[in-house]
Amino acid sequence: MKIKMPEVAAGATHAVISKWLVAVGEEVVTGQVLVEIETDKAVVEYSAEESGTLTQILAQDGEEVEVGSVIAEISGDGAAPEPQAPVIEEVNEPAAETPKAPVATPTTPLAASPAATPVVKTATGSRQFASPIARKLAKQQGIDIGTIQGTGPNGRVVRSDVERLASAPKAPEAPAATPVATPATQSESKALASQDYTSSYSAVNHTPMRKAIARRLTESKSTVPHFYLTAHCQVDELLELRKRLNEASSIKISVNDMVIRAVAAAFQEVPEANVVWQPDHMLHYESVDLAVAVATEGGLLTPVIRGVEKRSLSNIASTVRELAERSRAGKLRQDELEGGSFAITNLGMFGTEEFSAIINPPQSGILAVGAASERAVVVGGELAVRNVMTVTLSADHRAVDGALAAQWLSAFQRRIENPLSMLI
Repeated sequence: MKIKMPEVAAGATHAVISKWLVAVGEEVVTGQVLVEIETDKAVVEYSAEESGTLTQILAQDGEEVEVGSVIAEISGDGAAPEPQAPVIEEVNEPAAETPKAPVATPTTPLAASPAATPVVKTATGSRQFASPIARKLAKQQGIDIGTIQGTGPNGRVVRSDVERLASAPKAPEAPAATPVATPATQSESKALASQDYTSSYSAVNHTPMRKAIARRLTESKSTVPHFYLTAHCQVDELLELRKRLNEASSIKISVNDMVIRAVAAAFQEVPEANVVWQPDHMLHYESVDLAVAVATEGGLLTPVIRGVEKRSLSNIASTVRELAERSRAGKLRQDELEGGSFAITNLGMFGTEEFSAIINPPQSGILAVGAASERAVVVGGELAVRNVMTVTLSADHRAVDGALAAQWLSAFQRRIENPLSMLI
């Protein structure tokens, strides 16, 4: 049985082998997890569909593989693999090449045509195997793959070998001799001085998550007509209620937990805004499913909390904490990253007072929450100091009109400024 790279995320064309959990020669049973696959935003486990013996692994840890490509093979009867030449060599070896074909000498650079095959010649004329992704990366980085010491099976060059060499610090070059074209009257000190202003940097390859973030947000700003509404909310009562709740509860309630509850309450008051735009129709949601932005080392993740309108504050707090922990550990399931009609992103903990966010399609809006801080406001015709939190709503104008968005934001502001109302 051939195991092919599954389409673990909707619309994905490639995925990365994160880690094989079984080795060649091991027996596996139906339902046993074989490999962890890294998608744009999560690590997904892939299980065996039949029992047998794992006879071949064709994509190593760290390799990016096209969806539908064969990554391994399992024998259905558990028998040991039959002796045969490596599959990659048989499939991709040039038909014109024979055992008597000339080999490159130490002073002759490799020709371009062998670089397109998985078998290359080293400077000594020996044969060296390389994965397709390794050859592609080596070509992009301008690296002669024949000089790389492979760490894969039988010395096969894999993706991590090329990335390690590409990211390794380069040895400082010796001062170059004065170019022939340089006039004799030019001062050597000027040529050396120009080196003092050369900036140094290192190239860090994009992760699948970073590529996905860049692609989706670029598509969003290019195709979704954003518009923005801002409200300044007085949150003194909210902060006082939070203090009292935390004195009585074993689960710590954050300001963000209360914002999530207020967002759900606003959608209950203005259900017409709980929608998602589709090319031929509009999706009207009955429950309030909210995506909450979580910053991780690799980028921003937005796990979805479903049925927020039915949850208590303590339940929201514990759910957000659990999802955030698994987000940072890369243990979210793909279904936990899909769905929802609205999102919340909060940079208040970093001291940011006001900002606007980009909608994550197909959601129709996102609320950017700033830090609560003491500000001068007019209360009853007199100047006073109040704790004010600025929020900015980014809305998809295809799904939500300006008046409807203003109505929703007004409902949110009433709930957040009168926090007891969202607990009833």
